[in-house]
Amino acid sequence: MDNGTGALTGVRVIDLASVVMGPYATQILGDLGADVIKVESPGGDMVRRTHPQRHEGMGALALNVNRNKRSIALDLKSPEGHAAFLDLVATADVLVTNMRPGALERLGLDGETLTAHNPRLVYCRAQGFRSDSELADRAAYDEIVQASSGMVDLMRRATGTPSYAPTILADKVCALTIVYSVLAAVIHQKATGQGQVVEVPMNDTMLAFNLVEHLSGHTFVPEQGPTGFNRSMAAGHQAVATKDGWACILPYTPRNIADFFRAAGREDLADDPRFADGAALSAHQEDLYGLIGGLSPERTTDEWARLCAEYSIPFAPVLAIDEAENDPYVTEGGVLTESEHPTEGRYRSIGFPVKLSGTPAGMRSPCPSLGQDSVALLRELGRSPEQIEELVRAGTVVAGSGATS
Repeated sequence: MDNGTGALTGVRVIDLASVVMGPYATQILGDLGADVIKVESPGGDMVRRTHPQRHEGMGALALNVNRNKRSIALDLKSPEGHAAFLDLVATADVLVTNMRPGALERLGLDGETLTAHNPRLVYCRAQGFRSDSELADRAAYDEIVQASSGMVDLMRRATGTPSYAPTILADKVCALTIVYSVLAAVIHQKATGQGQVVEVPMNDTMLAFNLVEHLSGHTFVPEQGPTGFNRSMAAGHQAVATKDGWACILPYTPRNIADFFRAAGREDLADDPRFADGAALSAHQEDLYGLIGGLSPERTTDEWARLCAEYSIPFAPVLAIDEAENDPYVTEGGVLTESEHPTEGRYRSIGFPVKLSGTPAGMRSPCPSLGQDSVALLRELGRSPEQIEELVRAGTVVAGSGATS
């Protein structure tokens, strides 16, 4: 795999992670140029079994979080598989895992052990709850963390229903947190030659994320009001109906609001004291949303788009996800591109959304099959063809389709 000129070229990452959070984080590191080695059990990452899929083990979600990686499938419970893994770790700059602390300790793959084995290693462990808490080994998937971090309650307060966000929000926010935390540790590593253990507890990460605005009145001691960001929690904080569809019409500042009412033909509301400044607006957010929702059906979505553009009022049409993926803005910008996978055929690949002028990121290789690179990586580690053949025969190693000897 050619790493090209990505910003992380020369950095080797061991991906000992499964499902979405860890693999999405390591894919981003791979997009940025890192050499990412995905270590899977002989049965493979469970995300490989998600549907839809054309062939077993290559589901759509797996394709979307495992590009720019090489795959080696090892039985880490076997002495030979464990030894091969330690040899890989000795070559690595970073290891990312979302295995629970207890399982890592039982396998001898905890941070203390592996940083002793490779003192330069940045060892990043992400799990539901802090390792020094009584909840350390509790199973935690996205919905569990949405509940425990207050997100589900925020949905209840805003909509009346204690529901989950319709996206794996906690997994993806925590994946981004893994990325920036690892990058900070790598900078320190490059400056000092020292590794460290980085822990990303999902619950703590999402609680901190939610409290940025929702700590609100509890920011102060004594409290100066309840939790909850008024603009987001107010009734009517939603898309509004237009004459022919739906739109987000969001006059944000007092000037925006005055301009909106003038554009809508309600000059009488342009100087309404309820929206004259930040304090008044905070107290009357529901009134504003109600008025916008009452006026929006009078014009089509395109008419509102032109009016809002004329007055620099924030606006967007509500696009179905199917429309968004085919929107000219998306297709022209390369957010989605069509690619050819060696086993899966033609498919859509999600592009790297950030543009780096000097060290461009992107896809260098598609998602590998399970164990596709096992043989090549074992040869890099000094195993002979005979040794590799014996490991495969014993089931300690899986050499998947596309593997080379």
